[in-house]
Amino acid sequence: MSMRHQITAGFMPLFDSAVLVAASELGFTAREGIDLTLHRETSWANIRDRIAIGHFDLAHMLGPMPLACNLGLTPLASETIVPFSLGLGGNCVTISNAVWAGMAAHGAEADLDPARAGAALGAFIRERAVAGREPLRFAVVHPHSGHNYELRYWLAACGVDPDREIEIVIVPPPFMADALATGRIDGYCVGEPWNSAAVAAGTGHIVTVKAQIWRNSPEKVIGVRKVWADENPEALAALLRALHHSARWCQDPVNHGELANVMAQPGFLGLPPAVQMPILTGHLQLGGGAERDIDDFFLPFDKAANFPWKSHALWFYTQMVRWGHVAHTPENLAIARDCYRPDLYRSALKPLGVALPGANAKVEGALKVATAVGATGAGLVLGPDGFFDGQIFDPDEIDAYIAHQKSARAEA
Repeated sequence: MSMRHQITAGFMPLFDSAVLVAASELGFTAREGIDLTLHRETSWANIRDRIAIGHFDLAHMLGPMPLACNLGLTPLASETIVPFSLGLGGNCVTISNAVWAGMAAHGAEADLDPARAGAALGAFIRERAVAGREPLRFAVVHPHSGHNYELRYWLAACGVDPDREIEIVIVPPPFMADALATGRIDGYCVGEPWNSAAVAAGTGHIVTVKAQIWRNSPEKVIGVRKVWADENPEALAALLRALHHSARWCQDPVNHGELANVMAQPGFLGLPPAVQMPILTGHLQLGGGAERDIDDFFLPFDKAANFPWKSHALWFYTQMVRWGHVAHTPENLAIARDCYRPDLYRSALKPLGVALPGANAKVEGALKVATAVGATGAGLVLGPDGFFDGQIFDPDEIDAYIAHQKSARAEA
């Protein structure tokens, strides 16, 4: 009888915890000899703190969160590594009906185009400023989140200064739709199903999506306490294999109904399957009767969605520098580069003969169409991965990228 691995993990009630939840609920972890205990949390701060004090071995985390821990940006932190990504995309920007009316008057259309939506929002923001009105208040889920950085990236590329022309506040994901409905906030960036929830309630309008701001871009990851990972390499490798099988299962449309039913349980999302269908199908109701289909809206497995690219970590790092969260130093750059661990992903999955990218980092934003790339094992298709403003992020040219963003900000 081989030893069973006991693993304790935290997660937030968001659809992109599905790969972790399904791994547990559908027996993928059990088949790998793992007894996985899942704890649902109410805020990302709780997840951060419970990892730090050792309540959790690992957790469903925001992609930049482990970087923030390792860079000393959090009050309680233990060194955290990322050996697995839980998917690409899945976020939207949702605004109140009043803001949508203001944007529509400035040419916004229900097409999710980030450039058009951003220009209209900028015009509306300036119109309000001239009239002496308070800045619009947007919520994100955590300071060190993809949501904060993609909202800021989008606005800045559209000529809106996110530090001066709007207010950004922190609200946990499950409270976003209610905060919008009561007028506490004017808009937010969050993962599904908390955008579709506001649309279904008739209180919000989706204006753009992560999958359009930066196509096939990173979102949630598995953050692991490094001390635990170092002491339990076999347990971690077994977990990564279970997550791989779960992600493949979650991606298959045949399983979407069953997955939605699992996630609908009170201990997970506690929302009806219908509210989850947008993230599974990419078919979104935007508000006011408008709807759109979005390619690659959320990918739990395809296009190397589970590979912890060092270039993803490094892009998050450039945004932390850009918005004054961390100083750009050789030491900090090295910490960011070492946080994501494709080596652990490779060693765990190599025995399965699955497709593994040939490199640990890639130029982000260079692929205009889905592209077959060199890989060990089965074939691998990546991208498209373009940023909506046409910028390219080359992880070997970080100084230039950071300098370019600083000069763009100075001009704004």
